Amino acid sequence: MAGFRSLARQVRDPGCDTALRRYSLRKCLERFAPYGHRATWDHLCRRHRFGPEDRELDPGRLVAALDELEEARAVWLAYEEEFAARRRREKHEGLRRPGALDDWHRRVWGGNGVVRCGDPELHPSDPLPEVLRRLIAALERGPGEACPVCAGPRIEWAGPGDRYEPWRGPVCVDCGVGVPRTVLTSGTLARARAGRGRRLASAA
Repeated sequence: MAGFRSLARQVRDPGCDTALRRYSLRKCLERFAPYGHRATWDHLCRRHRFGPEDRELDPGRLVAALDELEEARAVWLAYEEEFAARRRREKHEGLRRPGALDDWHRRVWGGNGVVRCGDPELHPSDPLPEVLRRLIAALERGPGEACPVCAGPRIEWAGPGDRYEPWRGPVCVDCGVGVPRTVLTSGTLARARAGRGRRLASAA
């Protein structure tokens, strides 16, 4: 199975036909898709102005989309290296008990779904590298009361049957990202859960 770098070379290869280059870009999302596969593809299509089903399009748009994806991947992989190094130091110092942040990292290691958007058509419009830098800053800063990506204050709790499937937990209503619980205060999480309870009660 081809890796991300091999697929990226195919996207950039002018000797490949455009359909194959587009297919290779789509396959890159099986290796790295911050919003999840469908939402990340929708994001790249919108930002670089090509249709999700286009077979013949300007190869320059495909390469520009790949550039954005590669930069975002580099940002995230650098953070993962720093995180892994910190955990090694902590274990060496006797701090071996994993916390909530460690559990979250295990689920998103490699960058797939790191800011998952359960609704594939609702996601941040900013460049992927900038979105990931904001998330990383929030992870390093500690819990807050707003979305770490767009600073929106409207956090809701998503569950079965919501439009944010398959995400479970806090979601930013403004930009659509599933927010890691570790970057939200306990009060913000409690309000989000209470809001879901009220929605369920009113629907009954």
